[in-house]
Amino acid sequence: MALSLWHRHVLPFTLLAGLLAAATLAGDYLLHRLDLVWVGRYLGIPGTILIIGSMVYSLRKRKMITTGNPKTLLNLHEFSAWLGSLMVLIHSGIHFNAILPWLATVAMGVNVISGMIGKLLLNRSRLYVQGKRDSFQLRGLSKPEVEQAVFWDAVTFDTMAKWRKVHIPIFIVFAVLALGHIISIFLFWSWS
Repeated sequence: MALSLWHRHVLPFTLLAGLLAAATLAGDYLLHRLDLVWVGRYLGIPGTILIIGSMVYSLRKRKMITTGNPKTLLNLHEFSAWLGSLMVLIHSGIHFNAILPWLATVAMGVNVISGMIGKLLLNRSRLYVQGKRDSFQLRGLSKPEVEQAVFWDAVTFDTMAKWRKVHIPIFIVFAVLALGHIISIFLFWSWS
């Protein structure tokens, strides 16, 4: 029996998102256990730098810069955004000190998930659904029969495709909230 769209694509995505959550919890736990909580406080800086650096791919994709191999930049975008997000998530920890950093963290989390959906699911899912359509057509099924046979996979794909509309606006919300958090740190930091 052929694996469904859920088993082939959605489940691996869920596992990767779960890995990010588990790594965050493990990192925060280790820092607390080793009495290195102060390290987590500063992980937001390299994490933010990695996230900002990951935007080079977006600039290249939109032809704002012309240097760099798009495939290499995409791989760097994915890796540095994931690693930077992990650092920022460990930085945020489970501490409820202020609302602004938590809003930024939530926006970053939604943005990471939407980016992972775009990367891991949409293209592969489109190819998977089209492959099933082609296979059913080769078997001689009529167009209505083909559409009925792939109905649930097509519905799953269409639902996932709507996430693409969320990625850029949520990144902008995250950027504004993160910038507000950074500015508030500079304003209220005890510099003496």
